[in-house]
Amino acid sequence: MRVERGMWIVALNNYFRLSTFSIQIMANQSTENLVPITDIREGVVILKNGSLRMILEVSSINFELRSADEQIAILQGFQRFLNSADFPLQIVVSSRELNIDTYLKTVDQVAESTENELMKIQASEYSRFVKELSSLSNIMSKKFYVVIPFYIFEKPEVSGLIQSLKGIINPKVVPKELTDEQFNTYKNQLLQRAELVYGGLIGLGLKIRALEDEELKNLYYRLYNPEK
Repeated sequence: MRVERGMWIVALNNYFRLSTFSIQIMANQSTENLVPITDIREGVVILKNGSLRMILEVSSINFELRSADEQIAILQGFQRFLNSADFPLQIVVSSRELNIDTYLKTVDQVAESTENELMKIQASEYSRFVKELSSLSNIMSKKFYVVIPFYIFEKPEVSGLIQSLKGIINPKVVPKELTDEQFNTYKNQLLQRAELVYGGLIGLGLKIRALEDEELKNLYYRLYNPEK
């Protein structure tokens, strides 16, 4: 029993030493090295491995309010869209708590400034209702995105657990450089894929638009800083 206990103590000591060593190495690494993005330009995200991403913001529809026939048509249309895509897609749902303080202040200001007594009463009751609703549960804002990738060799890198840990401890900080000619060629490929996505989703009654540079930067900033 003493031998087994001693072996466990040695194993635990080695584990905690390795964990401390890994944390120290990660602390010394620049945060910039852990972000896989090297540049954002012309509405395209360039990753350090040389692959590209284009992000489309997609509106939503109230599926439950549609009739049974309309729901079936929407599902069949979405199925046809997925089957028509000969490249990988990523559908992202971003859910964040909505700060409505500014909105409520605007409603209160309108209620105070209006001379119509009926409008003033309705605005005050509406503001009170929203405040009570927000006190009961968090009001969330949801946004939907479709991420379109383009890999230079159309073969995404596959990494297991060991490779992922190695990448965290010793990340590859040297991005693959793209010439202007290469960038324009790959961007045209992305645009062709985006047109296919446009055509497939517009038929479902959705609105789609590509994010611009500043919108992409703000999106990634919020993703890497969820508390801000």
